[in-house]
Amino acid sequence: MVSSNTASFKEILIISGHPDASSFCGSIANRYADTVKLAGHSVQVLHLGDMRFESSLKAAYKQVQPLEPDLQHAWDLIINSQHLVFVFSIWWGGMPALLKGFFDRVLLPGKAFKYRPGTNQCDGLLAGRSAEVFTTMDTPPWYYRWVQFEPAHRQIRHMILGFCGIKPVRITALGAVRGADEAQRKAWLSQVAKQAQSALA
Repeated sequence: MVSSNTASFKEILIISGHPDASSFCGSIANRYADTVKLAGHSVQVLHLGDMRFESSLKAAYKQVQPLEPDLQHAWDLIINSQHLVFVFSIWWGGMPALLKGFFDRVLLPGKAFKYRPGTNQCDGLLAGRSAEVFTTMDTPPWYYRWVQFEPAHRQIRHMILGFCGIKPVRITALGAVRGADEAQRKAWLSQVAKQAQSALA
């Protein structure tokens, strides 16, 4: 049984939703992983751009679409993890299509959530896990929050992770990445490391 006490988690899964593993998102994922490894925790990193799977739920929920080996491996890691970390860039106000497709394929009824008989209400089946999300953007984070109303943040916190019972979900926006120099990128990576340490405290 997965413990709900974030101070005791040992199994951590980091998922980078950027198609390019060598991107700044990839650097964030790797820095988080390096930090928790030093603390003695078990960590797995998945770069979705390196995985092979069909990102489209072709028949919607009308029939079962078997998981490819990479997706089955990812699901097994999710089930065995107590803390999940997601890293992705904000594109067109939302998450990359690759990450959205990953969620569509992996978080399935009867596995990640279930409907209550005779109702439209659902229960999350991934309760007991916490999550942390890092997003990068060319827009200043304050503008994304107060002017654009942070649609991707709301979606992943409430409509995806929260819907499946995962909480709390802490989100950190890093930006504006466009035009940021090397010193700024290093500062952001230091911030990621500090937050990884605080999540383990």
